[in-house]
This record gives sequence, C-alpha cells and structure tokens, in this order.
Amino acid sequence: MNEEERRALRDSLREARKQLSPAEQAAAAASLCELVLAQDFYSDAKLVAFYQKIDGEIDPSPLMQQALRDGKRCFLPVVSKDDPEQLISFAPYDSDTRLTENHWGVEEPPLPHKAISPTSFDVVFVPLVGFDGNCFRLGMGKGFYDRTFSFKIFNRRSQPLLVGLAHECQLTEPFPIASWDVRLDAVITDKKIYRPETD
Repeated sequence: MNEEERRALRDSLREARKQLSPAEQAAAAASLCELVLAQDFYSDAKLVAFYQKIDGEIDPSPLMQQALRDGKRCFLPVVSKDDPEQLISFAPYDSDTRLTENHWGVEEPPLPHKAISPTSFDVVFVPLVGFDGNCFRLGMGKGFYDRTFSFKIFNRRSQPLLVGLAHECQLTEPFPIASWDVRLDAVITDKKIYRPETD
C-alpha cells in the first residue's frame, strides 16, 4: 500500500463514521462508555488522558464525565504548531476548565507550568481513523501520537496503556505498518474489545 492508497483508505473510513446519525453517535458513545467502565484497567486507573472528538470520531465525553465523578484525574491533549518535535502535551481537565480552540479547530485546556510526562498516565484513550484486528492504528496522518509514545515500540509493556476508541465501522483489513507505528494495547468500539495477538 503506497501513500496514495493509505490516504484513500483513510478518506473512506472517515466518511463511514461521518455517515452515522447524531442518534447513532450518541448510542455508540453510551455503549462504549458502558464497556470501558466494566474493565479492570479503568477501575485501577488514577491518571487518564482523553481527547476531544472531531470529524465523526466516537465521543469519549460521557466516559470522561464519569471518570471525573469517579475521582480520577483527567487530562486532554494539547498540540502546539510551533513545537519542532511535534509531540503531544497533556493538560489537566475538570468541569471548571476553560477550553480554547486551537488552529485545527480542536478545543484544548491551558497547559500547566510543569509538563506531565506521557509515562505518568495509567491509561491514554487514543482517537483513530481506522484499526485492524491486531490493534494497529491508522491516524489522521500527522504522527503526533506515534511520536509522543514511540517509547512503547521498544517496551510494549511500559506505561501508559494505550487504548484506541472507535466505531465498529472503522475496523479494516490489515494494512502495511511503518517502523514508527505504535501498536495500541487495545481498541474498544461500541460493540467489543480488540486486543493484539501476543508477542
């Protein structure tokens, strides 16, 4: 699969999730939330990173609101267009946090004075465009998550647990993997949980 074919796959998967009606989106988000809440990794987690949905992504906000009620420390990603390394930073979020729109139209919280290491999190919920049954992720193509969590390529068991969230329609056939692609520890849809084959 060349870059043009990869782009075509990405476009078709984005279109599939955007075809879901608001009612279908809400039902999927509620089912996803219920599935995640039943998992031990969620019960045990104290520091959890979420994301703000865009472009038809499955909505993690019901889950994030429940996490806040459960007393977990919640965070959202912040991406600076001026960062030469193009890494994701994470900022704390609660019900009083004021969000501002970044240059991609995604709402972000203000960054804290002291950066939070990606390894500090117990769980990071990751957005994606597509995924295969072995939990490899097709993202938007900018590579922010892959660069930020590249240490997981060399030590897959290191923290945090990377959990992709998706609609079931985003499951696709296996696609060629690049050396910098970070495999997720699990992908959870509104229907089921996918885990990678053991190494």
